[in-house]
Amino acid sequence: MRAGPDSNAGTPVDEGDPPLVSTTWLAQHLDDPRVRIADVRWYLPNAGKTGRAEYQRGHLPGAVFVDLDTQLAAPPGTGPGRHPIPDAQRFARAMSAAGVGADTHVVAYDDAGGAIAARLWWLLRHYGHSRVSVLDGGFTAWLAERRPVTTDEPSIRPAAFHAQPGGERVVDKTAVQRLAADPGAVVLDARAAERYEGVTEPVDPRPGHVPGALSAPFAGNLTPQATFLDRNALRRRYEALGVTPHKQVVAYCGSGVTACHTLLALHLAGFRHAALYEGSWSDWSSDPTLPAATGPRPHPLTTG
Repeated sequence: MRAGPDSNAGTPVDEGDPPLVSTTWLAQHLDDPRVRIADVRWYLPNAGKTGRAEYQRGHLPGAVFVDLDTQLAAPPGTGPGRHPIPDAQRFARAMSAAGVGADTHVVAYDDAGGAIAARLWWLLRHYGHSRVSVLDGGFTAWLAERRPVTTDEPSIRPAAFHAQPGGERVVDKTAVQRLAADPGAVVLDARAAERYEGVTEPVDPRPGHVPGALSAPFAGNLTPQATFLDRNALRRRYEALGVTPHKQVVAYCGSGVTACHTLLALHLAGFRHAALYEGSWSDWSSDPTLPAATGPRPHPLTTG
């Protein structure tokens, strides 16, 4: 089955694994041994629920739970920000335990429009595994379509996963400081507008944003049904922010998680020169020597 010409999702595994797959496609591949479904639901500590508890209440048949805090991030303090990128060995152990091998097509889902699932999409690509997709619409769409849900947890046989770093670009605060002042680059802030503007800051040390960064909330990548906009709409969105095929683009958020949603959207739109600021605002705002801007408009950042 192929997707329609205006869709981002739905190419069969044998024809190459797309960044997105539809609920219809996944329903047709639930029993495919080449497909590993990963439930990566996650919530802020004040949400009153956890990803694992929600997984235990009900998940897609065959799905394995993958924890953002312990499997898709290194412990805080071992790298920049609240969710440092796990090293190759840690990530390989996590994927092996999830049953992900060299030929496995991973389909990640959450209930947040792909905001957390995109982190697994990005990490797998970063470590050399391109056979990964995000379920468009996620658990929310799956439930709305009355598709099967189970509380049974699958028995997973560990697989041989080899992590090879370097598949996706990463930058640090020094590079971001330079790029934010470079007219040939675009720095995008994927957080909600009120956090960018400094109206509120519920998690990190200081409110505001990187001077020179543009506000581009990840939610703007989605339709009202929490599925991704089509390629042309995404392309128009980012072109309006100054993104071109030849500019270096950096995305950041609070801790390097939802920025991966922006990187996925840029990928869908055909912009491939994009990097993740690993520590994101949790790293930048922790450094008192770095400036913070507030308000709805970007303020220039000069270096030197």
